[in-house]
Amino acid sequence: MQKQKRITLNSDKRKTIADVFQNHWEREDSPVMKKYDEAKKHYNNIREQMKTLVETIVRKYQPEEDVETIRGMTKKYGDSGGQLYHDNCFRFQHDYEKVDHEGNITNDYDTCNIDFGLDAGKSNRFGHAYYRNELKEKGYNPDFKYQWKDEKRNPRYYEHEEQCDKWLGYRNSSNEDKSVIKPNAEWENDFRLWVIGTSYCHTRQFKVDEDTYKVLNQFNIAVENLIQCHENIFDYVDKKMQKLRLGLKSYRYFDQAKSLADKLGIALNESVLNESSSMALSVYSPENLASLLEDKVEMTREEKIALFKQKQSATIM
Repeated sequence: MQKQKRITLNSDKRKTIADVFQNHWEREDSPVMKKYDEAKKHYNNIREQMKTLVETIVRKYQPEEDVETIRGMTKKYGDSGGQLYHDNCFRFQHDYEKVDHEGNITNDYDTCNIDFGLDAGKSNRFGHAYYRNELKEKGYNPDFKYQWKDEKRNPRYYEHEEQCDKWLGYRNSSNEDKSVIKPNAEWENDFRLWVIGTSYCHTRQFKVDEDTYKVLNQFNIAVENLIQCHENIFDYVDKKMQKLRLGLKSYRYFDQAKSLADKLGIALNESVLNESSSMALSVYSPENLASLLEDKVEMTREEKIALFKQKQSATIM
């Protein structure tokens, strides 16, 4: 019986193997992904609760009839009649007394902002966290802020930032299809209230009692928790990947990586290594290459992949 030749690894094959390991550590039932999903569900639930609570508080201070009065005045007198703004950001204030070490009592207050927009005042981190999975499915890297946090001048940082922010709608260009509603625009219009005042959220402070303030602050805690879960996913996977890449560099043969995968319960098959090379052989065989060189529309990437899968299925059969 002829001895099977061992598969030698190169940089491309090591990267392919590393991707398999990374996908395993980012699977839905991994501990960090479970916590992330729980944090996202919790945020979604508390967001709906906050809509009702915020509207109740705002309308207590600014009844609908007052809003209609201002609307009528501005219609009649223009800006001199008052100001209205359709807002999704609200500031709440809790007043309290504090006692210093000498027993002196002074008045103080705490404030919290409830922002129903996608940015939520978190430098886009919330959007990257909330849509992490969707961004990865699109081939973008929502982890770039953590991956290159110590070297932001790395061109890859800005490349991935632009890709993510364009998809989310934090950045827009004039030549884009305006019929496509991006996440940022969708969130901006998801919940708004007409308020009396300017567009500056901090100019309107609605006073609440201590218990209500604590409930309101749960919204911001949920936002921070989701962002933290996103960072935890990256840290968890990155630590493993750093060790894995060092190990793979020392491996010369596929069976060494296969042995490691088996010990960790990770499905790793030889077929994954042949995907790129097999696709190239399939697409650029004499018959297919001749087809590609004919005067017709060039095959798209999706068509090439479909052709590869068709060839692969035929080979297996």
